[in-house]
Amino acid sequence: MSELYIGLMSGTSLDGVDAALVDFSAARPAVRATCFLPYPEAVRAEALALNTSGADEIHRGAMLARTISGLYADAVCELLAQTGLGARAIAAIGCYGQTIRHRPDCGYTVQLLQPALVAERTGIAVVADFRMRDIAAGGQGAPLVPAFHAGCFRAPGVDRAIVNIGGIANITYLPARGTVIGFDTGPGNLLLDMWCMRHRGTPYDAEGAWAASGTVIETLLEQMLADPYFSLHPPKSTGRDDFHEAWLARFAPERHDPADVQATLLELTAATIADALRRFCPGSTELYACGGGASNNA
Repeated sequence: MSELYIGLMSGTSLDGVDAALVDFSAARPAVRATCFLPYPEAVRAEALALNTSGADEIHRGAMLARTISGLYADAVCELLAQTGLGARAIAAIGCYGQTIRHRPDCGYTVQLLQPALVAERTGIAVVADFRMRDIAAGGQGAPLVPAFHAGCFRAPGVDRAIVNIGGIANITYLPARGTVIGFDTGPGNLLLDMWCMRHRGTPYDAEGAWAASGTVIETLLEQMLADPYFSLHPPKSTGRDDFHEAWLARFAPERHDPADVQATLLELTAATIADALRRFCPGSTELYACGGGASNNA
């Protein structure tokens, strides 16, 4: 049986579809090909709008799921073209769709995807709905990446922590002995990207340059850090249901210089990650950072 698999994801940042074709035939997985398909602005805007209640959202959600599934299929075709492989060479595709609601406290999470359409378009078996499966088993449904981190980065005699900074930041703690844990620390790039788009018209702060030009507003930071989520113990997960424009508006950020607010939002991400590492990963001697936020030099 083939040990070639394709993974597809679109995260909280709503920037597009990441795809990877990976060979699992050896002890360590080997990446054979990758690609990224950016969301058209209309897709991104609709996905963002569907994160809150609105008119005709069931129909709109179904139509967006169809569009996103088409993009997923396009990404698969791109990987096959890069490698010269046919559909029969791939064992399966793993994908979960675009999250628009995440409420593990209520026993549900909603991702937009039509797995059958991806399978039909590509001719490859599709495995999907990972998040709801985890919630059904009593989990949070997020983050999913700790299972991969454990398989690839756990090592005897070393306590490691992996920090993944996407729209939401999460940590995987890989103790040399004992139980692996994974949880969301809070906002990663989500609020930074939101503020950057509002004031600079760009989807993200490249290398953190704008944030680096500002000064942290300590009183504003203290108010944000008082959010109850940050004091919760794992297991825990979060998303745009908790951290969104209305959440940010509660702190009246428009009273301050926009660059200073950006610096403060960056410090919020850094401070909550650091606090989580101190509290829940006390034995870690090695730290690895990944995700888009790892490119932030500020």
